Amino acid sequence: MYRLGAAVAGLGFMGSTHIEALRRLGIEVVGLLGSTPEKGRVAAESLGVPHVYASFDELVADSTVDVVHICTPNYLHYPMAKAALRAGKCVVCEKPLTTNSRESSELVQMAWEARLVAVVNYNLRYYPLCHEARVRVQVGEIGEVRLIHGGYLQDWLFLSSDWNWRLDPALGGELRAVADIGTHWLDMVTWLTGRKVTAVMADFATFIPNRLKPRQSVDTFAGKMQKPEEAEEVEVRTEDYAAVLLTFEGGARGVLILSQVSAGRKNHFWWELNGSRASLSWDQEHPNELWIGHRDRPNELVIKDPALMHPDVRSVAGYPGGHAEGYPDTFLQLYKDVYGYIAAGDLSRPPTFPTFEDGHREIVLCEAILKSARERRWVEVPDQ
Repeated sequence: MYRLGAAVAGLGFMGSTHIEALRRLGIEVVGLLGSTPEKGRVAAESLGVPHVYASFDELVADSTVDVVHICTPNYLHYPMAKAALRAGKCVVCEKPLTTNSRESSELVQMAWEARLVAVVNYNLRYYPLCHEARVRVQVGEIGEVRLIHGGYLQDWLFLSSDWNWRLDPALGGELRAVADIGTHWLDMVTWLTGRKVTAVMADFATFIPNRLKPRQSVDTFAGKMQKPEEAEEVEVRTEDYAAVLLTFEGGARGVLILSQVSAGRKNHFWWELNGSRASLSWDQEHPNELWIGHRDRPNELVIKDPALMHPDVRSVAGYPGGHAEGYPDTFLQLYKDVYGYIAAGDLSRPPTFPTFEDGHREIVLCEAILKSARERRWVEVPDQ
C-alpha cells in the first residue's frame, strides 16, 4: 500500500500484533529484533520475516527501514526511540512512551527538531464507534460534558503464581496498572472530550505483596497456560489496583478504576460520558455497540455501520454494517493513518494519530497520580 519499510523490535504479544497489522496494509516488514538472536530467528521463521538483526544499532542503520516499531519492555523505550530518531527514522512506540517525563520531554523535542513522525501506540482510539462518539461530543450532541468515568479491569495477574516483566519496576517502571492500562483510558477520554486533566486524587493497593517469579520468561497473558516448575518468591512493589478521582478543564469531574486482579474480567475497558443533554457509553468487550442515554425518551444502541456513521469517521470502519470489527483492526486503522501521513510527506498538516506529545502528557499525568497516591492528597497536574 505504501512504499515504506518497517522494522520491529520486540517479539512478544505486541510485536507479532504490529507485524500482522502492517502486513494487512501491504507494508513490508524488513526485519525484526528479538531479545536474543535465537529467539529472533525462531520468530522470523514463524512470521516469515526475511531478516533478523543482531542488535538495535544494526536495525536503525538499515537504510531500507523508514519506520521503527518499538514493542519492548518499558525501560527500553527511551534509548531505542532516541537512537531511532538520531538515525532519521520515524517511530511507533508502545505505551508508556518512557518511564519518566524528563525522558519523554526530550523525545518530543528530538522528534520536532528532526521533523520526524513519532507515534505512541494508543490503538484503542481506533475502534470505529469511539471515533463516532468523539464527533458526537464535538458537535454538541451530549451538551456540556459533566462526568467522565469508567475503568480497565483484567485478571491475568490474579494469582500469586502469575508473572510478567511488568511486575519488575526495573523493567516496567514505578507504575504498573496505571502505566500499562490506565494510560490507554486516560488517552481515550481526553481525546474523546478534548479536555485535559487538571488535578488528581489517587488510591493504590497491592493485594498480592509476594509473587512467584519463574526462572524462565513468561509471555504477556500466557501465565494461565505456562505453569513454571521452578520459581522464586519476590516482593511486589507496583500496584495491582488504582482508583483515581479527576478534575478536567471546564469543570468536568471523573472517576477511574483500574485492576489486573479482577477475576473474570479479561480485558474490560469501558468509558461513559454524562453531558447536560445526553450520555454516551462504550465497552471494549462489546466494541460494535455505542450506548446513548436520554432522560426524556428511550435510550438508543448504535450498532457499528459506516453507512450510518458521521461522514468524517466512516473511513475508520473497514467493513460494512453487520460485520464485526475488533482489537486487531484498531492496529490496522492506526497504521493506515500513520503510514498514509508519512507517505504524503506534508508534516505541516496536523496529525490525527497519537503523537509523542500525547505520550508525554500521559507520563506527566502518571507522575501526578503516583505523587497523589504516595502523599494521599489532591495533586495539580503540571502544564504539559
